[in-house]
Amino acid sequence: MKIKYSFMIMLTLTFMAVLKSADAQNPPQLGKASIEDIVKAMTIEEKATILVGDAWGTRNFNPAGANSKYSTGIVHVPGAPFSTRPIPRLGIPGTGMSDGPAGIRMDISRPGSNKKYYATSFPVGTVMASTWNTELVEYIATEMGREVKEYGLDVVLGPGMNLQRNPLCGRNFEYFSEDPFLNGKIASAIVNGIQSNGVGTSPKHFAGNNSETNRFYSDSRMSQRTLREMILKGFEIMVKESHPWTIMSSYNKLNGDFTQQNYELLTTILRDEWGYDGVVLTDWGYKEGTVEAVKAGNDLMEAGMDFEIERIIEAVQNGSLSIEDIDRNVKNVLNYVVKTQHFKRYEYSDNPDIDANAKLARKEAAEGIILLKNDDNILPLKNMKNAAVFGLNSYKMIAGGAGSGNVNKKYVRNLDEGLAINGIAADTTIADWYKKYIAYQDATNGINPPSMEAVLLGSQVLAEPLAPTGLTEKNMNSNDVAIITIGRNAGEGGDRKIEDGDWYLTAAERDLLQKVTDTYHSVGKKVVVVLNIGGVIETASWKDIPDAILLAWTPGQEVGYTVADILAGKSYPSGKLPMTFPLGYFDLPSSHNFPYNYEGSGTLYLDMGNNSQQGQPVKDVDYVNYEEGIWIGYRYFTTTGKEVSYPFGYGLGYTNFDYENPVVKVAGDGTVTATVTVRNSGSSVGKEAVQLYVTAPTGELTKPEIELRAFAKTKELKPGESQLLTMKVDAYMLASFNESKSQWETAAGEYTAKFGASSSDIRCKAGFKIAKAQAWPVHNVMAPKIPIQEIKIK
Repeated sequence: MKIKYSFMIMLTLTFMAVLKSADAQNPPQLGKASIEDIVKAMTIEEKATILVGDAWGTRNFNPAGANSKYSTGIVHVPGAPFSTRPIPRLGIPGTGMSDGPAGIRMDISRPGSNKKYYATSFPVGTVMASTWNTELVEYIATEMGREVKEYGLDVVLGPGMNLQRNPLCGRNFEYFSEDPFLNGKIASAIVNGIQSNGVGTSPKHFAGNNSETNRFYSDSRMSQRTLREMILKGFEIMVKESHPWTIMSSYNKLNGDFTQQNYELLTTILRDEWGYDGVVLTDWGYKEGTVEAVKAGNDLMEAGMDFEIERIIEAVQNGSLSIEDIDRNVKNVLNYVVKTQHFKRYEYSDNPDIDANAKLARKEAAEGIILLKNDDNILPLKNMKNAAVFGLNSYKMIAGGAGSGNVNKKYVRNLDEGLAINGIAADTTIADWYKKYIAYQDATNGINPPSMEAVLLGSQVLAEPLAPTGLTEKNMNSNDVAIITIGRNAGEGGDRKIEDGDWYLTAAERDLLQKVTDTYHSVGKKVVVVLNIGGVIETASWKDIPDAILLAWTPGQEVGYTVADILAGKSYPSGKLPMTFPLGYFDLPSSHNFPYNYEGSGTLYLDMGNNSQQGQPVKDVDYVNYEEGIWIGYRYFTTTGKEVSYPFGYGLGYTNFDYENPVVKVAGDGTVTATVTVRNSGSSVGKEAVQLYVTAPTGELTKPEIELRAFAKTKELKPGESQLLTMKVDAYMLASFNESKSQWETAAGEYTAKFGASSSDIRCKAGFKIAKAQAWPVHNVMAPKIPIQEIKIK
């Protein structure tokens, strides 16, 4: 019996060895076998490999990358090689990713090809938010996604959706708003639009990356209420409404821990509370805490280095990292891979219709351009054929921001070009002077090779020269109007500053504005200012000088055409501000905790080591205390009654609108349905964005005077035409966060729905009652390690 038993064991072991050998020769293939079976078949080296990206070697940042002992694969798009690594043995392809939030960032030229590969420079995030039109935003994003697909990429690394906590954040042009609700809704529309093409997105930077200074190490410190209501709410809305394929964790710390290594943020909140089931990937760089990132639920290390793979393998071998954590993350990555066009072997054209997309950008960006001032209805320019066009940026307009938000576009249309196709001739004497100056400055700047910082931040906007008096007076009698363009830009890796040429106008710009206005007013002619800027600047000290101000932002490569179309009346502005323009910078509570003039490092692209300050931590550099709490933007100004230059939600048009018959109804589950009729009471066609603000009973919490809870935009209305707008707000969206109980609360009591043309222009209102209080408990996580002394608002 003993001999027979031993024989059976030997037979079983032999059979198992045969099966194992067969499995090795015929391993399961992704798509044919289940993901569970694929994971079981993977070696620990393969598992670690698929959790680490494959970009650095392909970009020559790591000379050893080409000789990696782990699986690599270069995606075909030069300049956009960000990728996941393939595992050919198991039928797992590599996948391709590219920046960015306003269009694909890739190289124009490719080895072995004489063709130029351009991408469309679409309107930046702030322009998208300024439309207040989610349907339009989704439409534009759909075309952006089609371009991503036809260039053979799987994920575009955007949208950027950090809160515009302070106007000097260098990447605010990528972001949407100071309001988390508007933030979330616009982001959702972009994600839904892009992903409708079967390609993915990576909303970023999750979370608390609200400044660029020392962005790799700075600690964003805030209360749980500030975190939940302001910083995370937009991400929450986006995740629940659009289900992005990936989310990018940020570089910075949040309440003491790096976000990419924070289990409470990436798993407890993002996955357990919000139900997210996609991939979390790091921002581009690397930190020492690879193993902690894996444990936290950060699935993919980007851009990826071999030593990160080795860290994961070693941690499993020494028992500091469980195979369960590894397998969980691997499954997330594989579930992403099977959705990609690379996995589906899509035969991309490498030839998207960028000409059609340029026309789209020209037309639709107009809806995000904002008319700030229009005395005597000078705009649109009627019966005007000749214009004196001043300002360097009239002839070198800014399409978008710098850094990863930049796009290698085919061209940028300038204002003089746009005016010409609209039948308005720019004065040639003035134009020639500016163009010669630009050519000289460009030639001078082109002598020295660009630094790494310059590559990241992009070319600087040329400083406005002091225009000679003769130039401002030249042909003033024959020109019908004067137009002045003021330009500003910013980019990744650095914040803006409180100085002339950034927040403030320069002496030369003020001189030009005053000279031109005095000259043209002396002969009974008007002056228009065009703001071709990426973010908020100071306006209160000079806005009374010109007759009209058009806030163009940086609306993409067709900027000059788009602006000129509006000036000439071919199209019309209907944008509204997604943020507040304060009278002064320090009127903003967040400004007292922001690195507004920091001159130190923080612009490095690669995270090559700890570059934080030595010795004692530096306030607003090594850490930022969010002492303003929830009092960001209009929440603060409407509650305190403090005056602003231009309020949140503000924007004029070429016609007027009346709001009529406000009605609010509350369903049994607490859902609020608000309706209002909007009538075009002017003499021109137009669209109106209606903002629904709610004043809520305080309950146990101090609350802002008003909070944006819904918005809607009309279709194009002819004079006399009206439209009934319907907006819904569920009970959860009315809630505030009570950190003492770790729950969202919608208080019972009397509420007021306020229908506004802006946060300070409430046109009508209606009361409603929530009969029963509701609460939504959440995990008590992400508390600050150091208590934050928030400002008190009475």
